[in-house]
Amino acid sequence: MKINPKQLERMMRQMGMSMANIDAEEVIIRTPDKDIIIKNPQVSKVNIMGKETFQITGDVSEKPRSEFTDEDIEMVAEQAGVSFEEAKQTLTQTKDIAEAIMKLKDK
Repeated sequence: MKINPKQLERMMRQMGMSMANIDAEEVIIRTPDKDIIIKNPQVSKVNIMGKETFQITGDVSEKPRSEFTDEDIEMVAEQAGVSFEEAKQTLTQTKDIAEAIMKLKDK
């Protein structure tokens, strides 16, 4: 049984529902321990009686979260005179900006 899209839209409006597509390039869901990254997303925003929900499909990947920003890592690298990757690795080990700088300077 096929439903005419216009009939479906009319039925949704009668039930207090509306749906809109969102032109998104990427969706990132941040959790305490990882980022869920959705590339090439197809995003629909559904409003049901004033409550908004989102439906997202696409190519999903996960990346562990770091507690330090790229700016933190760049600052450590600059202060210690090392590469970004070396600063990131030491920050991950020490979990402390000042300690990472001191440890890298002592090398």
